[in-house]
Amino acid sequence: MVERGSREYKPYDEQEPECETLLPSSSQHSKRIEESYGNHSCYSKPQFGFNHLLIAFANTRSVAQAVLHITEMRRLLHQHTSKPLASPWAGSTERHNFPPASPTNAFPSLFPTNVGYAGKTPTGAEPGVIATAPSYPVHTSSPQLVGPQGTISKGKGKKFDIFKKWGNLSPWYSVDRTTFGVDSGPETPKTCRVTGLHLLHRHGARYPTAYASYGGPANFSSRLHAVADKWTANGDLEFMNEWTYKLGEEVLTPFGRQQLFDLGVSMRLKYGFLLKNFSESNTIPVFRTESQDRMLASAMNFAIGFFGYPFEGQYQQSITIENGGFNNTLAPYKTCPNTNDVSKADRGRDFVAAWANVYLAKALKRLRPQMVGYELSIEDVYVLQQLCAYETVALGYSKFCELFTEEEWEGFDYSLDIFFWYNSGFGFTLARALGIGYVQELVARLTHTPIATHNSSTNATLDDNPVTFPLGQSLYVDATHEVVVLHVLAALNLTTLAAQGSLPVDHIPEKRSFKVSELAPFATNVQFQLLECTSLPGPQIRIIVNDGVVPLTGIEGCEKQKDGMCAVDTFVEAQKKIIGSTDWEWACYGDWDIPEGWETTTGEPPARK
Repeated sequence: MVERGSREYKPYDEQEPECETLLPSSSQHSKRIEESYGNHSCYSKPQFGFNHLLIAFANTRSVAQAVLHITEMRRLLHQHTSKPLASPWAGSTERHNFPPASPTNAFPSLFPTNVGYAGKTPTGAEPGVIATAPSYPVHTSSPQLVGPQGTISKGKGKKFDIFKKWGNLSPWYSVDRTTFGVDSGPETPKTCRVTGLHLLHRHGARYPTAYASYGGPANFSSRLHAVADKWTANGDLEFMNEWTYKLGEEVLTPFGRQQLFDLGVSMRLKYGFLLKNFSESNTIPVFRTESQDRMLASAMNFAIGFFGYPFEGQYQQSITIENGGFNNTLAPYKTCPNTNDVSKADRGRDFVAAWANVYLAKALKRLRPQMVGYELSIEDVYVLQQLCAYETVALGYSKFCELFTEEEWEGFDYSLDIFFWYNSGFGFTLARALGIGYVQELVARLTHTPIATHNSSTNATLDDNPVTFPLGQSLYVDATHEVVVLHVLAALNLTTLAAQGSLPVDHIPEKRSFKVSELAPFATNVQFQLLECTSLPGPQIRIIVNDGVVPLTGIEGCEKQKDGMCAVDTFVEAQKKIIGSTDWEWACYGDWDIPEGWETTTGEPPARK
């Protein structure tokens, strides 16, 4: 044996595989590979990981040279082990930082946006597909996104659309005609004409939020990258050896921008004729959003789609502030302290964790052996499903989508139903209180009268000003979060959406009316459609969620009607009673606890004693 430093190297022996003479003889790393791949001599020799490689090339003239050296060494190691090895940057966060902060070739004065000479600019008549077309244009797909390649295995043989199995991370789509129990479409019913629209919509697809109650892609990628020199992936997970985390945080993705632009175009085509009322009254619409980046960007993209570029002078954008101390019906949780009490406002996490242990058990057993040196947990596997959804709506495609069966995607979709049922919807103790402010504003707009009492999240400064909160207009558009949409649906007492009662955590109910992918996906939209009908007395209202008509039978006085309509006067009186019985102070400031085993299906806390 020839000694070199503190390590021993064998002389070359033609009878031994070449890899034995090239690589050091023993280490924990080689033991790990030996345990994983068998006791073959070519798999038992590497004595150094990628951190060692980084140190070895730390003194090279440039990072680029170091990367080239490391890449070549990885190629040699891979060649001698015949197994994939994780890159030293696997799991690291990748950022491209566009646009540059101070581009050297930026001279705005040389690139004016208006140079005159626009040519002829006469406008035509406003469109009105909702009133004139023989059918309604439904939204059925997301053409810019690429789903998993090949067939997802072990399904039930039915048509499977993975984009509809991501809960609140799904792109919005037109639900089936009878989804919510009314056999009627969003098109104008016979004998009726549309007279107004109140549109409440969610922002478009975004990157993950900084806060993750359960799972969280950024947390997972950080854990992986911290030990990148200690693990390797194979089989279906082999791609993770080179995978980096490419997602930003909270702002809209390119696809999210497109969603709101498309929604704006769609609403202009359907309801453009309502703008004639503004021309006749010599006014322009006021649309609302709030100050978060993704919210404002969503509103701007909607406006470009609805009004076209440039939209200046065609409408006014009210931007409410989402921050502590500012009353805001589009972000009501900021003035409700009890939303910060985990025992009251985050029960969904534990229920989701319990359900994940059930539906991901087979997936964990299947995937865990494919990552050596890092022991995947149930929560990690859940993150892999989150990554599928987030990467697809951000990057256009995700390899993670191919890792799971149809049954497991059904389980993921249901996990988000559980989470939002208990954290935002009918099973959430603060839902009604948080949604009631928007209901107060809706009633004010429907009755053309100011809000009588500000005893919730309403903002008196804005809502009592006829310029910032106009009354008597035919078109209103408000942008908010999915949680607020669910708060509002609960506050309105749309009980048919909660017909199945509380959601179990050990199985998926055969029938459930509360599905977040149908109610609150990215760019979800709720149409409060106002009509006048020769077959019914007085103005009518109906609620359409993602093109599905919702029954109003849970609202006092609203009887079953074939097109889901209810008289506006009846609807308003019922909502006034709900407003009067909603105790904002008790819900948001009260010192109450949730008794063991106690549940709500109306979005209310335990009664005040």
